[in-house]
Amino acid sequence: MTSSSMNGRVIAVTGGARGIGKEIARQLAVAGARVAIGDVDGAAARRTADELGRAGGMVKGLELDVADTASFTAFLAAVEDHWGPLGVLVNNAGVMWVGSFDEEPESATDRQLAVNLHGVIRGVRLAAPAMRERGRGQIVTVASAASKVAPPGESTYAATKHGVLGYLTGVREELRGSGVQISVIMPGVVDTELAAGTATGAARLLSPADVAKAVVAVIRRPRFEVTIPWYVGPLVRLVTVFPQFARDFTVRRMVPDQVRSTDKSARTAYESRTVTGEDGAGPG
Repeated sequence: MTSSSMNGRVIAVTGGARGIGKEIARQLAVAGARVAIGDVDGAAARRTADELGRAGGMVKGLELDVADTASFTAFLAAVEDHWGPLGVLVNNAGVMWVGSFDEEPESATDRQLAVNLHGVIRGVRLAAPAMRERGRGQIVTVASAASKVAPPGESTYAATKHGVLGYLTGVREELRGSGVQISVIMPGVVDTELAAGTATGAARLLSPADVAKAVVAVIRRPRFEVTIPWYVGPLVRLVTVFPQFARDFTVRRMVPDQVRSTDKSARTAYESRTVTGEDGAGPG
């Protein structure tokens, strides 16, 4: 696929009002796509759409709670009513609580499972059948390097991302030959509110633009797994062949211990708003 194939494509981005989702929407709009932003903060989604529209993009903002089937169904219907059949769904919405496993509030556990894992499952289940019937389409999910490793302090978050990768691996095989592509983007720590106060480990801190660039690239040239930085994937595969003691030694030097290194005070406002039950889920 070439860059011209982006022109006029209908693409929906969940968790698109801020952070990574906003930058994905911006880069897709610049490339000529018609972009629908869905976010639990509907007003923020509309503001972002207006901002990107003033810059020349074709962008529409809509309210969306990925943890609610009726909301997700209505969102996809509104996108198709406005622009026609959905070409690409970008599952980007996500939330994260950081801290010791035995201090994690049950509400935070429930919300991470509902948004990060079930939200992706719900999006695939609602969008993929129509794509399969048309014989074309793509679902791109912004997961995390935590799909491959599990940093201390992010145990439930990592569990959701491991689950996402496992789920999409199975769905990809079910859709083989249908014309529907499945892609998973797995970045390290990205400079967003979701990662506020956390450490990056051995890898550099990524920007939302780094992730958005990978999303645009994988839509233009589909592939299943994309890690950012690129070397994370091969390195993790290499480490898995080590004996356990060597694997532990290597991973402990690559992956940050978020229990010890995270500045929890920098996360208070974010976690109370998005994870522990006050306002619902924001973008990843």
